[in-house]
Amino acid sequence: MANPGKGTFLITGGLGYIGSHTVVEMLLRNYNVVVIDNLSNSSELVLDRIAAICGRKPVFYPIDLCDRSSLEDLFATEKDLQAVIHFAALKAVGESVENPLLYYKNNLISLINLLDCMVSHSVHNLVFSSSCTVYGEPDTLPVTEKSPIKQAISPYGNTKQIGEEIIKDTTQSTQLRSIALRYFNPVGAHSSGKLGELPLGKPNNLVPLITQTAVGIFPFLRVFGNDYATPDGTCIRDYIHVEDVAIAHASACERLLSGNGKDYEVFNIGTGTGYSVLEVVKAFEQASGLTLPIQVENRRPGDIEKVFADTSLSNQILGWKASRSLSEMMRSAWVWQQSLNNKE
Repeated sequence: MANPGKGTFLITGGLGYIGSHTVVEMLLRNYNVVVIDNLSNSSELVLDRIAAICGRKPVFYPIDLCDRSSLEDLFATEKDLQAVIHFAALKAVGESVENPLLYYKNNLISLINLLDCMVSHSVHNLVFSSSCTVYGEPDTLPVTEKSPIKQAISPYGNTKQIGEEIIKDTTQSTQLRSIALRYFNPVGAHSSGKLGELPLGKPNNLVPLITQTAVGIFPFLRVFGNDYATPDGTCIRDYIHVEDVAIAHASACERLLSGNGKDYEVFNIGTGTGYSVLEVVKAFEQASGLTLPIQVENRRPGDIEKVFADTSLSNQILGWKASRSLSEMMRSAWVWQQSLNNKE
C-alpha cells in the first residue's frame, strides 16, 4: 500500500544486483518504489526476496526501457513519481568489447527514452548509475571527480561517459536535476542473507566467480593477468559493499529532493582503498576457511591496471561514507552463496 507521506521513486533495473539492494534501502526508509526490469539478467523471484526483508513489494513492471511505447504508458499510469534511479544497462566489459553495438543500442537508447519521458511528464530528479570506468586508466591515484575523463577502454565505459554527457546537456536545457554516482566495484550481499548477486548464466564479476568456484560450480578461478605493475601483479580495484552503495543512492535522492546543490553533480562512491585480485581472494579464503584453486591466464581486453577513489566529496556533500570492510564484503557474499546452495 502506498504511503502518502513519502515520495515515490522509479528504479530502473530494480531487480538486478545493485538495483534490488537500493529498492530494499528505499522501502526500509518508507518510500514508495516502482520497479522497471526487463529480466534480461535478473529474476522476478527477487521480488519475493525483497518482500522477505521489507515486508512489502515494490510495484513492478516487466518492460524494457528500449520499448518507448511501454515506457510512456508507465509514466502515464504512475503520476506521482518524484525521482528516478537509473540502473538498467548492460554492464559486462568483456562482452561490450565483443559486441559494442549491443551496448550502444541498449544503454543509450534506453537512457534517451527515459529522459524523454521524464521531461514530458515533469519528473525532474534523476540519480544515474555511472561508473569509475569513465576515468579510464588514470594518470594519478586516487581519482577525484575532477580527474580527467580519458578515452574509454571499453564500449561499456564509453556508454557511461556518453550517458553522463547526455544527462548533463539535458539538465542545461530542461528542469531536470541529476546526480551521477561513479561507483567503483560493488560486492557482497545483504546482511539478511536473503539478497545478493545472482547473475543469469556465467558471472562476469570477480566475487560471484570466487564464491561459485568455492562451491564447485567452476573447477578453478581464472585470474586474468599477473604481470601488471602492482605489488602482486594482479589488477587493483576499489571494492565496496553493495549495501553502502545502496545507501549512497538514497542519500543522493534525498539531496535532489531537498533542492540543494547544482542541477548536475557527480560523486565518487567507493572506499578509497584499492585491493588486488589476489588480496580479495585471500580475504575470501579467510572468511570461508577454504582454499581456492586458481589458474592465471592472459590479460583480458578492456581491463585497466589499477583504480581507486578519493571519496572526500561524497563524504562531505552527501554526508555518506562507506562503512563495511573487505572482510564483511567477503563474509556476506559467502553467506549468500551458501544460501543459494541450501547449506548452513
